[in-house]
Amino acid sequence: MASLRDLGLSEYEARAYRALLNTGPTTAKELSRASDVPMGRIYDVLNSIEQYNLVRTQTASRPKKYVAVEPSTALDRLLEDKKRELDEKADQYESIVDDLSDELDAADPVEEQFWTAAVGPEETIDLLLERLAAADQTIVMVAADPVPQRDMQTVGDDVLATLEDALDRGVSVDVLMTRRLVNSLSQNVGERYRSTLQARDDFDVRTSEEVTGSFNLIDDAEVCIQVPNPLSSGDAFGMIDLKDPEFAANVHDEFAPRWEDAEPLTF
Repeated sequence: MASLRDLGLSEYEARAYRALLNTGPTTAKELSRASDVPMGRIYDVLNSIEQYNLVRTQTASRPKKYVAVEPSTALDRLLEDKKRELDEKADQYESIVDDLSDELDAADPVEEQFWTAAVGPEETIDLLLERLAAADQTIVMVAADPVPQRDMQTVGDDVLATLEDALDRGVSVDVLMTRRLVNSLSQNVGERYRSTLQARDDFDVRTSEEVTGSFNLIDDAEVCIQVPNPLSSGDAFGMIDLKDPEFAANVHDEFAPRWEDAEPLTF
């Protein structure tokens, strides 16, 4: 059940505010009895909820009287306080991430061979987005198979957003795909390509009917190979990610002539 404590009040503060709603204007002593907040704590509790702007006071009276702010106003104020607190936390965490990124990126990369794999459409897309986000210099995307129609818009938007982030980091991107795949892309992807990406010198898209598989070549050192599902046409069964500069060089040698023969993308 929702509670005022979920919005930051202590048990005593919540009791005092709820009691004030029932008593109307009252003194601290009367409120202590009505709320079961000990008399030794009641003034601290009242000062606290006054700082939250949940009560108003009648200072001219002796003894001083307190009245609760209307619930809708009180809840809005508590909500705004929580939002402000979360924004401050988010800024703090972003600052920590920036500091750690500089520190961790300063470490020398390990150039040993390594491979991993993901199985399933969602896991495949997660691995793809992770590896694209790790690119420092170049991304080559070769795509022949469209993802399932139910996922096309989400996946296309996510991949495009990741590529845009990479471009902003100074990564160059080359995309080679079949015309069939181009026709299956969402309208949003096409509009973003025409409006923001088509004119960029570091982003190039070409089409070729010689493309029969889907893979990604990252920084000329890492290859992500999509494994199609043999039982579901166009669906992704999984992805193999292989970090091996020698193998990546061989893949690039196979890719280069097909890239030269491909046609620039036009809508």
